[in-house]
Amino acid sequence: MGIEAFLASGNDRLDRQLKFSAEIDKMTGIFRRTLLVDGSRRENDAEHSWHIAMMAMLFEEYAVEKVDVNRAVQMCVVHDLVEIYAGDTFAYNVKANEDKAEREQAAADQLFGQLPEEQGTMIRELWEEFDAMETNDAKYAACLDRLQPFLHNTLTGGHTWVESGTKRPAVEKRMAILKEFMPEVYQWISANLDRAEENHWLSAD
Repeated sequence: MGIEAFLASGNDRLDRQLKFSAEIDKMTGIFRRTLLVDGSRRENDAEHSWHIAMMAMLFEEYAVEKVDVNRAVQMCVVHDLVEIYAGDTFAYNVKANEDKAEREQAAADQLFGQLPEEQGTMIRELWEEFDAMETNDAKYAACLDRLQPFLHNTLTGGHTWVESGTKRPAVEKRMAILKEFMPEVYQWISANLDRAEENHWLSAD
């Protein structure tokens, strides 16, 4: 069974929407480096996207600029869809990030083109806005995209940092958007960076 079992409705637009909905189920098979809080396994892209979308509903009060939470939630939901074809790129893998933009643009062409044109364009624009990280909504969504795996690392003995040999300056660089856009939350981040260094989850340089 699979997409070959799809029964056409006779409405091309509906069929494209239904097939796209089935295609994005593949996000559940894209595994990230981040462990679940219970340490039992790595999370998948669908779980990560749901998690930060939920967080977007909770943390608005800490943003220094006005944000449209609904729009930020939409960005959180779509921001990793391209990884269905491009794969997950670990944030601290410098080599893998060299061709990330090229791989993800090709994936966006392939994936979003499956939808009716105006819907594909709408979702692609949300994805591109998130990636550019220029608007307040995109900055807010990006903060949560960084905060969630950071939180997990603090609760799993710095698992992905230790596993990859990540250095504190690299984490500070990635978390800089929170220092700018959610400074109260960054105070908590800073305290956890100190703890991570003390526990040798992160090295100073």
